Amino acid sequence: MSYRVAVIGTGTEPDNPGRDGYAMAYHHATAYEKLEECTLVACADIVRENAEAFADEFGIDDGNVFEAYDEMLETVEPEIVSLCVPPAIHDTIAIDCIQSGVVEAIHCEKPMADSYGGARTMAQEASRHDVQLTFNHQRRFSDAVRTAKELLDGGEIGDLERIEFAAPVGIFDYGSHSFDLCNYFNDEVSGDWALGQIEYGEENILFGSHNENQAVVLWEYENGVNGLGTSDSDDDGGPTSAVGCHHRLIGTRGTIELGPSGEGDEELPTLRIRRASDEEWESIETDDGLHGWEFIDRAVAENVRCLEAGEKPELGAENALNATELIFATWESARRRGRVDLPLTIDGNPLEEMVESGALSPVPMTEDE
Repeated sequence: MSYRVAVIGTGTEPDNPGRDGYAMAYHHATAYEKLEECTLVACADIVRENAEAFADEFGIDDGNVFEAYDEMLETVEPEIVSLCVPPAIHDTIAIDCIQSGVVEAIHCEKPMADSYGGARTMAQEASRHDVQLTFNHQRRFSDAVRTAKELLDGGEIGDLERIEFAAPVGIFDYGSHSFDLCNYFNDEVSGDWALGQIEYGEENILFGSHNENQAVVLWEYENGVNGLGTSDSDDDGGPTSAVGCHHRLIGTRGTIELGPSGEGDEELPTLRIRRASDEEWESIETDDGLHGWEFIDRAVAENVRCLEAGEKPELGAENALNATELIFATWESARRRGRVDLPLTIDGNPLEEMVESGALSPVPMTEDE
């Protein structure tokens, strides 16, 4: 098979990433360039200079550079689209691509959408039109994460009882990865309920969307496994310090830690395990850590392989929606000041709605933040 690939939302060059973008389109494009079955043929961005710079970087013909993505879809008819725009317009553009009748697969940046209704509709429309819709939860493709899952599935710590995570920045942005990995470790089981609380005293806007300053959430899956998640945008010894690692898997006969936090000059491994019979932690060697642009290469390659083979990709919308549900359930629990039972029935964004109603009044960010 041969696939024509287009990118929507090229952004600026990735030399100076920040709160408005990380030029993820460049990393998506680099991943497609490494695949023989894919040819990058077009791009679109509302800032034409950005699209032109992207086209120059990746050898796209001048005639296939667009400001309007709908014109690009009609003119070029790409089979694969990478969507790298801000979360607030993910759902609108993704649904237009799905309904175009020409796009077979969409790989979208995370988080899914800035409303739960938008995220749910994206997944529904993709299923209805038989379009492969995936989201860039690329950390699943870290060797450390894969190895941790192998240890868990091999019974090295017994039966899984609880999963914990510490997410910098917020549970919407980075926490999208955090919840997704929790679900990955628990075999994609759906959540049953969530109980969360947040602090949002200082405006924390990333890629155009609100993120709380601090959060703590407890939840339970339908199979009885429990979760504990924290976020802290200031990294100042807040909730994330209580967990003290990227992810922790607690079983009936031991514990696995990914990205444990050290004290002082202590150097700790990316992955370690302590079985009930062990006196000390055992370091597990892995090929890479928890952060790396190469994970996007692996994610894109797997998406394309699944498209060609007609298989269900693990980065698919159904799995992403399970993680997204827990994000919005946390905020909804904070708004209700009580437990939220799942499935989640809201359509909006509870954090944004609390800000708009005045229930939360974060101090506005300054221009240099």
